[in-house]
Amino acid sequence: MKSVAVIGGGITGVTTAYALARRGLQVTLFERHRYPAMETSFANGGQLSASHAEAWNSWSTVGKGLKWMLRSDAPLLVNPRPGWHKLSWFAEFLAAIPRYESNTIASARLAIAAREHLFGWAHEEGIDFDQRHEGILHVYRDKAGFEHAARVTGLLAQGGLQRRAVTPAEMRTIEPTLEGRFYGGFYTESDSTGDIHKFTLGLAQAAEERGVEMVCGADVHGLQAGEEGARIALLRDGGQETRHFDALVVCAGTASRRFAAMLGDRVNVYPVKGYSITVMLEDPASRAGAPTVSLVDDAAKLVSSRLGANRFRVAGTAEFNGFNRDIRADRIAPLVHWVQQCFPGVGTRQVVPWAGLRPMMPDLMPRVGAGKRPGVFYNTGHGHLGWTMSAATAELIASQVQAA
Repeated sequence: MKSVAVIGGGITGVTTAYALARRGLQVTLFERHRYPAMETSFANGGQLSASHAEAWNSWSTVGKGLKWMLRSDAPLLVNPRPGWHKLSWFAEFLAAIPRYESNTIASARLAIAAREHLFGWAHEEGIDFDQRHEGILHVYRDKAGFEHAARVTGLLAQGGLQRRAVTPAEMRTIEPTLEGRFYGGFYTESDSTGDIHKFTLGLAQAAEERGVEMVCGADVHGLQAGEEGARIALLRDGGQETRHFDALVVCAGTASRRFAAMLGDRVNVYPVKGYSITVMLEDPASRAGAPTVSLVDDAAKLVSSRLGANRFRVAGTAEFNGFNRDIRADRIAPLVHWVQQCFPGVGTRQVVPWAGLRPMMPDLMPRVGAGKRPGVFYNTGHGHLGWTMSAATAELIASQVQAA
């Protein structure tokens, strides 16, 4: 039986380990935290959103980044301090602008393909993750934003996704608690939401039941691979270990670039920080005033999801500031203000802030495939669509590993 190591216990690593185990392979997953899903898969926006598949590579994104560079509360914030990693990433980002349309279409296709696997796995394994099938509503306050969204809708349609334009009156029919003045919106009925952390933990347990060995609290500090297989050096419980495998899959999020360098590959993942707040709906008025339909406010770069009866998640923004995980009050404040503006009936006395680093490739497309050396594979760099794409890319890489 082929033995495979999976490096990383976030949503990508866990779905990969699960997909490999379903194929009868002997799988070991290594995670540096005590539990899976403790970094970027802990408190994201909660969306399974094929409708959010638009690539960021455009001159308008560049213009916004330059305009907002000195605004601490900007939806897109770039630390002007230079660094080779950041400069190389932005150079490749600019080079990918001509592929904006094709990458948007390809992302939509991946997101749609992922649904069948993810929903099927959750049903088969009995995973409760506060899932809601109530669609996602994109909202726009001006004509320019709405017209841009109409063009994006055409690209998404080429990828197989249908979403429809809605008037402000229709928007309030879809989500009656929404307040504010809007030009219009687009509604995707096939999208859904849920709690990524609960899903990942549930799937990790299902993977263990299928024979996956979960090695948590393991700090992997060395990777080697060649004709004789892969070797992993790690620190665990104060001691050093070396483990041998037939193959390995790097699913290590923002650490994937460092691991790839050990294996002779270049995977230019950059850590793009995003923030979220979880608003605790402590009273009946807040529960009644919070939306049940998920929203995307493209201008504010924010998304929202209702998680069960008592939680409301708001997430977003993009911060290019290296491996900085600080939770800044001036970055959290716009999220709280957005709730107060759009859903004034929701109390914001109890708000839990969080920040995570999205592993993002310059062209916004995940790196899924083999490395240069035998037995080395990558499934990483999904950016803001990690959960949305995870089941599809897990199936793709598991098929490649099995066939190798």
